[in-house]
Amino acid sequence: MAENEPLPLLLLNGPNLNTLGLREPEIYGSTTLAEVVRDCERLAAELGFGLRAAQTNSEGEMIDWLHEARGQVSGIIINAGAWTHTSIALADALRIPEVPVIEVHISNVHQREEFRHHSYISPLAVGVIVGLGVNGYEYAVRFLADHLSPSTED
Repeated sequence: MAENEPLPLLLLNGPNLNTLGLREPEIYGSTTLAEVVRDCERLAAELGFGLRAAQTNSEGEMIDWLHEARGQVSGIIINAGAWTHTSIALADALRIPEVPVIEVHISNVHQREEFRHHSYISPLAVGVIVGLGVNGYEYAVRFLADHLSPSTED
């Protein structure tokens, strides 16, 4: 990595998101996670950032990845799936890297079951993107790239 090159962005996806494109397409659409990652990698590169992406159905594994991210990434985009609404441990781990976090949800969780209305991640995030489909991931990449780039204004 060149001296002035920013650290990569980290794109994390939680449980069941490996089934994007198959699971409940009326809610989540037909785009696969591999397609989301490919598009985000391409966009991040255009904006001068690398992108590391990972998905897991294991909460402990995701927490380990967040521990390992400290000092290794510029920002985090996370769709924690159901852990958003249940995991204090994941919320605690998101504090460890000390970088900006964007929370993404493909569906509008506020139009769904009541238990989905609460997020343990939102209070830690600089932004939350909800209900804009898989486009939300690219909006998150754009926002973080802009947020992390040095201002050219004096």
